[in-house]
Amino acid sequence: MTLLTEEWVDKAEGDLATALRERRARKSPNYDSACFHTQQCAEKYLKAILQENGIPIPKTHDLQLLLSLISSLNPFWVTLMPECALLTNYVVNFRYPGSSATLLDAKQGLIALERIRDFARRELGI
Repeated sequence: MTLLTEEWVDKAEGDLATALRERRARKSPNYDSACFHTQQCAEKYLKAILQENGIPIPKTHDLQLLLSLISSLNPFWVTLMPECALLTNYVVNFRYPGSSATLLDAKQGLIALERIRDFARRELGI
């Protein structure tokens, strides 16, 4: 794994830690933040896969777009499209007034993230 790929993974794991901390908080949990960081973790893992395979990384938060680029390497990745769609919605929906995440949203985000993270870590050999 290249050094830059490792940096993507480290940043992703930091987002995972934040998402878990906010989801588990007993006092003043921030489910909006938990959901945002599940998306950020998934995004960074997908970008790590692109980096490791020498595919230019677009400046986007659209996980479905990133997944489509990765699917050219391995078509099985397309099975993660529902998870990517869910988490792509999280990057915008809960960051601004008008909508707030719930504990259920945070749990669903973490479940979706775990599938993406598992695929990525397996692909990266970690």
